[in-house]
Amino acid sequence: MNTLKKLAVSAAASVLLAAAGFFAVTPVHAAETPASGPVTVVLVHGAWADASSWNKVIPLLQAKGVTVLSVQNPLTSLADDVIATRRVLNNAKGPVVLVGHSWGGTVITQAGTDPKVKALVYVAAFANSDGQSGGDLVGAYEKPPALSTAVDDGQGFLRQSEAGVLENFAPDIPKVEARTLAVTQGPLAASTFGDKVTDAAWKTRPSWYIVSANDRVINPQMERDLAKKINAKTTVLAASHVSLLSHPAEVAAVIEDAVKSVQAQAR
Repeated sequence: MNTLKKLAVSAAASVLLAAAGFFAVTPVHAAETPASGPVTVVLVHGAWADASSWNKVIPLLQAKGVTVLSVQNPLTSLADDVIATRRVLNNAKGPVVLVGHSWGGTVITQAGTDPKVKALVYVAAFANSDGQSGGDLVGAYEKPPALSTAVDDGQGFLRQSEAGVLENFAPDIPKVEARTLAVTQGPLAASTFGDKVTDAAWKTRPSWYIVSANDRVINPQMERDLAKKINAKTTVLAASHVSLLSHPAEVAAVIEDAVKSVQAQAR
């Protein structure tokens, strides 16, 4: 048998073996993966933003030797954003500190039941109870100014106007940065306000909460009440909604505190 015939026979055999299941690979699910090894921080952005909103926090964590991953949410539904988050969680090595900003708080509340997740950090974020939507939370408090500067694009998505970003979303960062944020923002599907959490992770995970005292996107009193409800270790910053951009060192310090707590539990 010449070389070409041998290659053809070998290829055919491989196809037959694969069809018979000899090369089947059993996927390893997060639930089956032990949470051991160095802690990984997974960052989940919120509405009217994208993963780059964490760009000032990430290098501060990395400088402390912390492994960091970020999620790029499609912002199309709670289910879609949870899928995006769990995809990143599947790539995380060891135990995870899951961090959510704004709408990202709803996402980590739902996705945080993953067994890899050992702690939750909420940054001016929703922390829904079971059966509760973001709309339910917003409706229980005085309407924040940013809702009046949200613009419907006619296709079911909401964006913040440039004026809304400058005045309400990010008034405490340089205007040139705020204008860039207005351009790069991720529009949020309006339907997400009705998406409900089914199993809140904070019920079984230790939590940290950063309240933005000058928030004009989420009512600051709601943030204080949510922090108390979930029994979170709470930090209050004199910051706008985007403390991760205006006070990155303080935000990174809270995340690092959660990392150290998880490390201590693993010893």
